[in-house]
Amino acid sequence: MKKESLLYEEALSKMSSEEKQLRDAAADILTNEMGLVGSAVSAIYLQDCDLAEVKEVCSNEVCILIEGLNRVSSVNKNMKMVETENFRKLLLALAEDVRVVLIIIARRLALMRYLNTQGDSDYRKEIAKETSFLYAPLAHRLGLYAIKTELEDLSLKFSEYAVYKDIARALNEKKQQRDAYIEAFIGPVQEKLESLGLKFHIKGRTKSIHSIYNKMQKQQCGVDGIYDLFAIRIILQSEPEKEKAECWQVYSVIADMYQPNPKRLRDWLSIPKSNGYESLHTTVLGPEGKWVEVQIRTERMDEIAEKGVAAHWKYKGGKSEEGLDAFLKSVREMLESDATEKSNIEDFKLNLYEKEVFVFTPNGDLHKLPQGATVLDFAFAIHSGLGCRCVGGKIGGKNVPIKYILHNGDQVEVLTSPMQKPTEAWLKIVMTAKAKNKIRQALKEIEYKNAAEGRELLERRFKNWKIEYDETAVSHLSKKLGYKAVSDFYQGIAQGKVDMLLVKDRYIAQQEAVNDQSGATGVSAQNFVPLTDNQYGGKRDELVIDGDLGKVEYKLAGCCKPIYGDDIFGFVSVTSGIKIHRKDCPNASDMKARYPYRIVPARWSGKAVGSNYPITLKVVGQDDIGIVSAITSLINKENGVLLRTISIDSHDGIFEGHLTLLLASTAQLESIKRKISGVKGVKEVVRS
Repeated sequence: MKKESLLYEEALSKMSSEEKQLRDAAADILTNEMGLVGSAVSAIYLQDCDLAEVKEVCSNEVCILIEGLNRVSSVNKNMKMVETENFRKLLLALAEDVRVVLIIIARRLALMRYLNTQGDSDYRKEIAKETSFLYAPLAHRLGLYAIKTELEDLSLKFSEYAVYKDIARALNEKKQQRDAYIEAFIGPVQEKLESLGLKFHIKGRTKSIHSIYNKMQKQQCGVDGIYDLFAIRIILQSEPEKEKAECWQVYSVIADMYQPNPKRLRDWLSIPKSNGYESLHTTVLGPEGKWVEVQIRTERMDEIAEKGVAAHWKYKGGKSEEGLDAFLKSVREMLESDATEKSNIEDFKLNLYEKEVFVFTPNGDLHKLPQGATVLDFAFAIHSGLGCRCVGGKIGGKNVPIKYILHNGDQVEVLTSPMQKPTEAWLKIVMTAKAKNKIRQALKEIEYKNAAEGRELLERRFKNWKIEYDETAVSHLSKKLGYKAVSDFYQGIAQGKVDMLLVKDRYIAQQEAVNDQSGATGVSAQNFVPLTDNQYGGKRDELVIDGDLGKVEYKLAGCCKPIYGDDIFGFVSVTSGIKIHRKDCPNASDMKARYPYRIVPARWSGKAVGSNYPITLKVVGQDDIGIVSAITSLINKENGVLLRTISIDSHDGIFEGHLTLLLASTAQLESIKRKISGVKGVKEVVRS
């Protein structure tokens, strides 16, 4: 603590009185207006200290915040904030920790409050302009409505002083009249609510000068032409489980006493805004025929409305909101993907002020979607199955296409067809992340299904042609035919894009070439040796794998790929001499039943030194990142084992791989199987 105090004293001693005043003001805003204490406040004062010294005496959180603030300062130095490129770099830095955003906004608000003492009018206008472009929209997006309003008002004050002064004067002249009207309006309401036993307080607030200025611009009128200059806010002291019920009870009282405008009802109780804002807004016709906006909320909702996302540290156990994290992530993705030269500051500002549309199902269920969402977005918002079968919608009794852009209040009936399937073009129609993700998943599922159908069709054809089906060989063939993956090859078969007769001819030619390479000339000297000269005689002598080949012509069978150590037997073929099979070969029972006189007992003898036998392993496991790399790395480290080929398919989070290895014996095979089984995520390892 002593070292920390010395560090603070050193930091303060290096500040000018003006700088210290601004930092004190920013710290006060963080604490009293945003509800943040501790690390965030420390970072304000210690930002200019040596980071190594800070790390020695302060928490890791303080260091992280200071690093974020330093990144922003380095970007901002000697550059104009309103340049698009600077906006981009600044927000990429901000996006790493939400508290950095809040500190930056607090410091900007402190500066704006003291701006009348800062520099000349041109400097003040420049600061006001960048505040309007960046800081006010950020505050709005984070739910810091009170701060957002003040930043906008101060920006208007220093950029359009005459306009600001005229509106402020007009509001001040009518303050007594306005206060009297508010009292007349809330008097009967307060009496009724008290009779119901509700705990609450009511306050009236005048709309912000900036808001009035915008209305004047839109309606092309003066201050006298703006009728809804103020709003009434009713704030309840409610238990969490009673919040919504009591808010609607108050609404019922208001609607009974004053005529509501049904088009101006805003229900952010059922579906809060993405930044956490919850409230119930209605506009009613009050005394003297004046429209009055009434906001109904609880103390918890009011604190979140005033302090925005910062209040979630109090209500969510010290953790930032998922909605905020998603927003900051979307800002990062948007800025990284857009070419900044083509970006426009006004477009960026509109993105920060992104609005939402509220639409209904035929049953009256309310759904919230971003502005610009389509019927297809709506279908996926309800259920992914509904979205995948969507062919259009019906709004107001009229059929609309899937790309129809929704508007507030639309009641949407989704039209479907069992024959409909998602396409790549759909990704350009939807704008919500959920819809895009579901479409991509559906497209993958269609690909997997087509691949499975294609594989099944190929296996049936091979069976009809009496050709042995080998997964590894098919994978080799698919690459020779120009396919990146065997799954693409299977899809082509399912879609009728592959010439099956060509596949047959190429496959047979490929296998014949492989068999030629694995014949007598391609195998080590450890081979099959007859114990007597009468190999095929009545006694059918046993073949022994030893060091002397003699004149026996043999091949290792491609169907079961025997290796040293397997239980084996020989089969006398008509044209290829003796073929050696494993006793558990899939074709063994058929050969022994149909041609018992061609079977020759065989066994291994000696050692497998120098021999390399191809075998195929089937590996099944979870489709995790890095699992294939882990398996191949393990094999590469194994002495005497070579990885010849590997093919991988994945489906529903499960991957299935086929690995062709060259190794010397069953002992080596069992060893490598055990090691692969030990890789995290691997569920099964079997020899094909």
